[in-house]
Amino acid sequence: MVGGAYWSRPEQDHEQSRPIAPPTFIQISTPLKNMKKIRWFITACFIFMWLIGSTAWASLAIYYGDSNSSTLQLIISGVVAFIGLVTIMIFLFVSSWRNRLLSFHSIVFLMILLWWFNIQPSNTRDWQRDVNKLAYADVDGDLVTVHNIRNFSYQSEFDYTPEYYEKTYDLQKLEGLDLFAVYWMGPAIAHIIMSFDFGDQHLAVSIEARKEEGEAYSTIKGFFRQYELIYIVADERDLIGLRTHYRNNPPEQVYRYRLKSTKVKKQGIKRLFMEYIKNINALHKAPAFYNTLLTNCTSVIWLNSRVNPGHLPFSWKILMSGYVPEYLYESGRLDQSLSLSDLKDKAYVNPLVEKQAISSSFSSTIRR
Repeated sequence: MVGGAYWSRPEQDHEQSRPIAPPTFIQISTPLKNMKKIRWFITACFIFMWLIGSTAWASLAIYYGDSNSSTLQLIISGVVAFIGLVTIMIFLFVSSWRNRLLSFHSIVFLMILLWWFNIQPSNTRDWQRDVNKLAYADVDGDLVTVHNIRNFSYQSEFDYTPEYYEKTYDLQKLEGLDLFAVYWMGPAIAHIIMSFDFGDQHLAVSIEARKEEGEAYSTIKGFFRQYELIYIVADERDLIGLRTHYRNNPPEQVYRYRLKSTKVKKQGIKRLFMEYIKNINALHKAPAFYNTLLTNCTSVIWLNSRVNPGHLPFSWKILMSGYVPEYLYESGRLDQSLSLSDLKDKAYVNPLVEKQAISSSFSSTIRR
């Protein structure tokens, strides 16, 4: 036993003294190589998407220019698009030229971006007659005198007699607020008009793109500083009657929703009205650009509503403006005694007035 024990010790010592083999190089390097490939792929995808987006944006920005387009702009726009396409092809297939072309493309893009940000809005263009005059207001305590309230007499959508008036409104008589949702292309998109109720008087405000003579509205152009922003302050016979009676290509469907009103909320309506007045006067002094996404008929209303504590948080339903009434209903800002479907049926304005001529009783008729 002594001998067996003696001879066993060297074997055990030998086994214990063997170095532990480290993980092989392949086991270490393969995951690292995979990670590098994944990172490169993600970076390449990002750069590829940026090249496509920046090329498209820069080309369109040049093409539309400062509220007009010309042959020279079309040529320069084509050159910018060509540079972008060449850069994309080099990026994908010619690695030796990749960095140089990316740098050149970036410089061109930055130069166009700087030029674009220097385009300034104006109040002195050749405006269409329906947006020729800007409203403005004088405030004296609770009395607000609004000038250039539009009240056109229409024979058709484009045949009208321009008429304006001024009126003084007493904030103590501001009783409520109505939201009009106007649909013409399905349920997702609507034009939103707010109307302030002063008892026997209603003042409607529509936030729109201010178009020049001969200019049509384009959603794409609206992203490129092509339109100024305008608050059309008008009689309901004008803003609402135009849409129920005269716009037929395509026909427009108008819905009126009364926002809930309590003593506390009436103070909020007053604050909102004065925020409108502040911005109306600001635009009268210094123009601003309309933007299809950021400063449109609905997003600006939401921005104005932030003057009130407890305003609604931003929602995708504000971008998809046709769902604004649904959003207000879900937030408890509309009548909850009816289902949303029944409330919408009740809110439908067109059947109330479609067989009647527009008259001085128009506002009361649409509130039956």
